[in-house]
Parts: sequence; structure tokens; C-alpha cells
Amino acid sequence: MSADPYNSRVREYFANPQHCGDVADGATGFFEDQGMRIRLTAEAVNGSIRDMRFRAWGCPHVIAAAEAACRQFEGRPVAELEQFSTAQIMEDLAVPVEKTGRILALEDTVRSLGQAITDRF
Repeated sequence: MSADPYNSRVREYFANPQHCGDVADGATGFFEDQGMRIRLTAEAVNGSIRDMRFRAWGCPHVIAAAEAACRQFEGRPVAELEQFSTAQIMEDLAVPVEKTGRILALEDTVRSLGQAITDRF
């Protein structure tokens, strides 16, 4: 019998994603490759992220990581999107090393969202 590949936080975020969806007319960051897609949308007011949502097609780790990113950055300054920590989210969600590329794709998407927000101002 194998060990459970998902920790309790992955299971919680996957089962009850509070940030799934889109922000109407929000800035967008998007990634698609090898069957995995991540779309982040956000609205910023006075340099801070007011609302942030995601749509993700991938494994439970990808969906949980997108939810975690929204929870982490919503309400924070836009500039903090550049400080997304791949290592921290992999540790928090117990993401196996073989899925590092998927979390790096989320990092690229978070940073492209930050650029899209900045380009709007």
C-alpha cells in the first residue's frame, strides 16, 4: 500500500477552492503546456490586489497551488507577486520533486499576472 500523495492542505484547497473563477475585466496571466493550463485574473486598486481568482486544469497539486497563491497574494501589494516562492509552496503542499515543473509554471503565471497588472497602470 502506498502513502497518500496529498497532504491535508492539498485536500482542503482541492475540495473547497475559494478563489476558483475569474475576475471580470481583471488583468490576466496565463500558462498552457503539455495538457496543463493555469489562468490567473486579478483586479488591483491603489497598488494592491483586491480580488484574485484562478482556473487550473491539472493535478490536485496544481489546483491547490493556484488556490494557495490566490490566498497568499489577495490583499497584498502587486509588487509582491514577484516574490512568489516555489520552494515555500512546494513545502507547504508537500509537492513531489517530480512535479517541480508544474509549480514553476505557476510561478511564471503569477509573475506574468503582476506584469499584466502593472501594464494597465
